Amino acid sequence: MKYTTQAIGQIIRENRKRLGVTQKDLALTSGTGLRFVIDLEKGKETCQIGKVLTVLQTLGIRICLTPPATSGTGSEE
Repeated sequence: MKYTTQAIGQIIRENRKRLGVTQKDLALTSGTGLRFVIDLEKGKETCQIGKVLTVLQTLGIRICLTPPATSGTGSEE
């Protein structure tokens, strides 16, 4: 699945609402600002990745990064 900033924002918004947390409460508990949470949920592309990761962790949302399979060329750094 290819995630977009809008899709990530929607996941965050849905989980926040499911937990009964307001945007203001999420901002306070994650150490971010209310404007940041609003922008993040709207899918703003320039949101800082560190803060995004903090919000995801605060909500208990896990992400999994899977590197591409190696091509077998044998070139390693």
